[in-house]
Amino acid sequence: MLALWVVLAVVVLLVLLTSGLLVRSRRRGATAAPPAPPAPPGAPPPPATTTTAPRAPAAPVPVADDQAVAERAPEAAPVAEPAAGAPPALRDRMGRTRGTISGYLRALRARGSVDEATWDDLEEALLRADVGVATTVSLLDDLRAKVRAGEVKGTDEVLESLRAELEGSLSSAEGSALAFVEGATNVWLFVGVNGVGKTTTIGKVARRQAAEGRSVLLAAGDTFRAAAGEQLSTWAERAGVEIVRGREGGDPSAVIFDAVQRAAARGHDLVLADTAGRLHTKVNLVEELKKIRRVAERPPGTVSEVLLVLDATTGQNGLAQARQFLEAVGVTGVVLTKLDGTAKGGIVVAVERELGLPVKLVGVGEGPDDLVPFSPSEFVGALFD
Repeated sequence: MLALWVVLAVVVLLVLLTSGLLVRSRRRGATAAPPAPPAPPGAPPPPATTTTAPRAPAAPVPVADDQAVAERAPEAAPVAEPAAGAPPALRDRMGRTRGTISGYLRALRARGSVDEATWDDLEEALLRADVGVATTVSLLDDLRAKVRAGEVKGTDEVLESLRAELEGSLSSAEGSALAFVEGATNVWLFVGVNGVGKTTTIGKVARRQAAEGRSVLLAAGDTFRAAAGEQLSTWAERAGVEIVRGREGGDPSAVIFDAVQRAAARGHDLVLADTAGRLHTKVNLVEELKKIRRVAERPPGTVSEVLLVLDATTGQNGLAQARQFLEAVGVTGVVLTKLDGTAKGGIVVAVERELGLPVKLVGVGEGPDDLVPFSPSEFVGALFD
């Protein structure tokens, strides 16, 4: 009897569970969306739903020819840098050259008497400063003769005599301003081998001359080095001056000719002309420089300066370059760059004594105002004081 009641209880429980499941299934079916009817064969699929707003059509852009654009677009004004400031002192910028010989000079002053070691120390000091063998021998021979004659006594007097002799050697550069012919279309040619800082020198000279009130035009005559024209254009923009450029690989003489003609037509009184920095040992390239000078001197041009740019760090190698350029294009002066970055500043003395060329400008830094007129007294004073 008990077993029968257990069976009936299980059956009732199963019926209740089945009824609950059916009710929940019906409720879910009532809330679900009815399925879409199947599409007939060959019909395209329904479009996908998106929440992205449609993009507005772009405004039409008018198209004009190049000339119309050029007429509407105003020409950008040159970006002029601040006026040139006070030149730096050579003593403050020649630390390496001074350091080369200052130790010898202190030792000589402490010694007092003049003996053979005195001459050895002086010779080594001058050679280390790259004064050059010929110039060093000449200077010391003169000093020896004065000591033997009794005109100079003691190391202090020897050093003062050497100082005076060095200043005398450089006297040709004292006050040797850059030549300028009033009322003419002046042309300053810049020559020198690659890497000496020729293009940068032209830019700094342009800045200085423009600050002094002269109307300057640059001529990018180095058509063989791709970056030369771009570099000179940057300097022209900084200085607020015009520039004439030719096509890459074109005739440099044609660029110089066009620059001189434009300068005369527009009232510029100074043309600064860059030239290719080719090796001075190449005969055909030296002939090219000669042609450039001839073209630059055609009326209305007046070549008033031919400036040889030398890198002070090259030392005596610069003398060989100077001799070649002097014979080829009649160099009138030297611009010595990177004087602050070398212990070989004595090359100034060698250039003056052996070549008879005045050093007119010296570069003593990377700043735009760090190209200054050369002063022999200041230069020698920086070495001895």
